[in-house]
Amino acid sequence: MIFDVIPENFFRVLASPKKRIYWECICKLYTAMEAQLSFGIDREAIMEELTYYFDSDFSLEIDDEELDGFLGSREENVSKKTAREKANVVLRRLQAYGWISIEMNKSRQQKVVIEDYALEIIKTLLAVSKEDKTEYQGYIYTIYALMNQKNEHAGITLLGILENTEKLISGLKSLNSNIKKYMDRLTETKTVAEIMDTLFEDYMINIIDRAYHRLVTSDNVSKFRPEIMEWLYAKAGDGGYIERAAEDLAELKEIREEDAKEYVLDGLHKVIDSFHRLDDLIEEISRKSSAYQKAAVERAKFLLTSEEDARGQLKEILLGINEIALNRSLDFNSIYEFEFLDHLIKLSSVSVLDMESLYQPKEGKTEFAPEKTVPKQMDEGTKSEKKKRMEEKLNRVLSVERVEQYVMERLSGKERIRASQLPLATEEDFVKMIYVRLYGQRRKHHYRIELLEPVETEHYQFCDFWIIKI
Repeated sequence: MIFDVIPENFFRVLASPKKRIYWECICKLYTAMEAQLSFGIDREAIMEELTYYFDSDFSLEIDDEELDGFLGSREENVSKKTAREKANVVLRRLQAYGWISIEMNKSRQQKVVIEDYALEIIKTLLAVSKEDKTEYQGYIYTIYALMNQKNEHAGITLLGILENTEKLISGLKSLNSNIKKYMDRLTETKTVAEIMDTLFEDYMINIIDRAYHRLVTSDNVSKFRPEIMEWLYAKAGDGGYIERAAEDLAELKEIREEDAKEYVLDGLHKVIDSFHRLDDLIEEISRKSSAYQKAAVERAKFLLTSEEDARGQLKEILLGINEIALNRSLDFNSIYEFEFLDHLIKLSSVSVLDMESLYQPKEGKTEFAPEKTVPKQMDEGTKSEKKKRMEEKLNRVLSVERVEQYVMERLSGKERIRASQLPLATEEDFVKMIYVRLYGQRRKHHYRIELLEPVETEHYQFCDFWIIKI
């Protein structure tokens, strides 16, 4: 049970109205203790640090009514206390809720120590707040290094391999889940600019440009997997290795040696299974990523459509429904009535004038005699015109090969050009530039991109980028 380890009121300081102040004080405690030999520091030293924090901005108040009586005695007029008194109140509250403890050394000096469980929670919260990038390839390097090092403690090595394999798979699963979050976010975008910001400024940085891109390109997992799998299969069939590893784990985990042997075999097969499923996981991530990028571009193209034909008018109706649904915070999975739709379509009722107005089924049964069909001969002019229209339609399809051909034509005789130098006279030109930016992330293309500063042309505003020939 978690509250057998963590005090019941542990998270109360992070749920209070002044949670930001308490969190900043916790971070200052953690930072100050990082330079020490242990996560403990002289109480007077940390008091000076927190006093300076409150002194630098005296508007920082800690007069939460919810917390004033935390020890059964109400602290009056907390907001009127000095910076040092505020620092003292914070330390007392952190101690009361189990974040820190106060120790006394032989010289009768007080020492502030962060509790071990609090330390792990602080490190996790800091990683979340900083949005630390997961270095997937680092886990594979570590597994590979552990397998090749000469170590007498086989059990400890196996634990390291298990831990890094679990972190690798968990990180990729988390990445797989996050792509769905960006897919859902597309439904909240209302303009082309918002879609492009979500796709290029957020999705590309947080998903594609992270360590995952290296994992499937230059630092592909296939580099090390054959040797890793060979080592795992060899150890799973090596009775001597299993004996040595079980002996280490039996002592380390204080379990019976038979149970330790079972643990070793389960661990080896678990890692083998994880590396077998790695390709499926990466393929699923790539598939979702492609689907997301395609959905983003299609939505941008849809919003750029402004014709007065049926498609353009239908777009305006759907945009109107979307805007109302967003303004009212409606659930897109439910059905609602929108009043303005009543004025868009008019249906009039017609009464039956006579029996001729009703369909009269034929009576009787007759034999069906199919008529002879005569193929229509199309003259050369009509055939040529249809062929021309079909070729024009196919030429407008922006396939991967066609986009690369378009880029190579623009790079003819040049090593690099800016995206703002591409033709941007029509909406079709702008859509082409979007595809150039999108496909520039792929490894098999003969060009790459480098982001530049935002620019504004006559019709568009976007983040410029270099298109560089490889």
